[in-house]
Amino acid sequence: MAAAIKALNARIRANPVSDYFCSTRESNNTRRYGARAGRTTAIACDEDEQSPMTAALLGYSATFMRYAMAVTPRNYLLFGCHIVNFSAQTTQAYRYMNYHYMGGSQVALQARAKEGLAKAEGGLEGTVASAERMAREAKAKVEGGARDLAAQAKVQADKVMR
Repeated sequence: MAAAIKALNARIRANPVSDYFCSTRESNNTRRYGARAGRTTAIACDEDEQSPMTAALLGYSATFMRYAMAVTPRNYLLFGCHIVNFSAQTTQAYRYMNYHYMGGSQVALQARAKEGLAKAEGGLEGTVASAERMAREAKAKVEGGARDLAAQAKVQADKVMR
């Protein structure tokens, strides 16, 4: 087993790209990149559910982008992680500013109101159609009952006349 692990390690270390990504320093960054890329999914959340950490994360990402280029050798993976995070946080900051200070909340409120109105109108149309159907059924029953009563009255009248 030890020989197989040594052979695998030698094969990884022989390739400069895999050696770079599997080194101790870079494996940490590679794992963290998944967390940063996962945070970009917050872009899909509603504007009123945004994190208050956006400004702090913008500063953090900008600082470590600079650090990634300042160290020797340059750490391009760390730079890539933080540029993705910086871009996501910038998008979040824009959405926050748009929602709270540039009328985005009013637009969202109008859209929800229109959606609710359309849903209510659809429900009202269904209720009207149901009421019309019930009225037709009731009319048919009344007319049928009236015909039956008229027929019974005629039979009674015929009996009395004989």
